[in-house]
This record gives sequence, C-alpha cells and structure tokens, in this order.
Amino acid sequence: MPTPLLEARGLVKHFGHVEALRGADFDVHAGEIVALVGDNGAGKSTLVKALSGVQSPDSGSITLEGQRIDHLNAERTRAMGIETVYQDLALAPTLSAVENLYLGRERRRAGVLGALGFIDKGAMRRGSKEIFSELGVAIQDAASPIAGMSGGQRQGVAVCRAAAWASKVIFLDEPTAALGVVQTRNVLDLVRRIRDRGVGVVLISHNMPDVLEVADRVQVLRLGRRVATFERAGLTMERIVAAMTGALSASEER
Repeated sequence: MPTPLLEARGLVKHFGHVEALRGADFDVHAGEIVALVGDNGAGKSTLVKALSGVQSPDSGSITLEGQRIDHLNAERTRAMGIETVYQDLALAPTLSAVENLYLGRERRRAGVLGALGFIDKGAMRRGSKEIFSELGVAIQDAASPIAGMSGGQRQGVAVCRAAAWASKVIFLDEPTAALGVVQTRNVLDLVRRIRDRGVGVVLISHNMPDVLEVADRVQVLRLGRRVATFERAGLTMERIVAAMTGALSASEER
C-alpha cells in the first residue's frame, strides 16, 4: 500500500471539558476522493480544522508524504499545497470571479510598476480563463461581481480558487449543500476533475447519494474517532449509516 499523501494518527482535541477528537485517524492518497462522513458532533469539522492548520490538536501526529509536520497554521498548510473550501465559501461578493480567484495572490505588473504595487489585471484574466476552462466551470462573465451569480457558479468559483493553488490536498465542506440537481452535477464533475489532476480530495458531506457517486473511499467518524473505512465497490448507504450510528459490528468496519 503506498504511503498516504496526508495522514493523521491519534488526534485528540479538547474544548474545555468537551473532547471533540478522541484519538481520530485519517488518511488520503494522491488522486483519490475520500468522503468523510459522520453525524453532527462526530468531530468532522474539528478534524478538518486540525488537518488544515486552523486549530492545533492537543496530541497525535500529522504527516504529509510520510514526513511529520508540527506547528501547523493556515498559512503554512496553504504553502504546502493544502486548501479548504468551507460552506460559507469565503468569497468577496462585490469583487469579480477573476478577483476572487486571485484574492490574496494577486499578480503584479513586471518591473517598477509591480514593485509599486500595480496589479496585472490582464494576466489575471488570462489565468482565470485557463483555470475555469481546465476545470470545466462555465462563468458567463468572469468580470461581473460574485453577488450577481447563482449558487452553483459561486461554488464553482470557490472550488476553482482552491484547486488553482492546491497541489496536494483540497478539503470540500458540503460543496453541494443547497444546490439544485444540475448545479450539483456540475460540482461533482468538478470534484472528479480535481481528483484526476492527482490531488487528494476530501469530501465532507451529509449527502449519501453524492458520497456514493464520487468517493473512492469512505471514512466514518463517530464520537471523535474513525470507526470505519470502506472501499466504494459494493458499498451501500445502509452500511454507512450503520457505522455512523454504532450499529456496525467490528468485523464489518473494513
């Protein structure tokens, strides 16, 4: 079995007297989609925040390509090629799709003008067109404000922004929530394209049909621990729900 791209072992996280993670394990390989599922309060959000550098675990280990990494923060994980798309998308509504794609990573003009802080808007337009085209995201007018776009288009911009900078792993938190059938289909196709680029994709979702459609593996959290890991072949919604609720026997967890 190849070394996981990103792996967590025995993560523990307390918030006062509440133990959100109780020795949680997790792993994702390059070029695969891993669905992370569990009931509310299972520890999914806390685990993702620990892996993406937003929160530090109290104990346990995190490795990237087999090398242990300590003292993570959001800036460091981004520099290592790990990106996260949260449910709120973190888009600036008054800025365009192009400006959101390069938000915080704006391209500067060459020479003296760049040194003075002038932005190369032409290069950003061309770069965003290439990214949207490569990932199959249709934005009718990338220069228009995000506020005037549909939910599916906003989700596409947010995922493309993360995918543009994620060379290792991308976390997607409920990417199809509140989307219609066609928009959901477009987002799931986008997730597959990111996987096919060799990036490890972690899909956090309550939508079991979406999970069963795109995931290569499914990992289940319950009460702050990983209680089951399933391969996609032959997996049913009933087995996932049984693991989430504690009804699955130990012999069925893999």
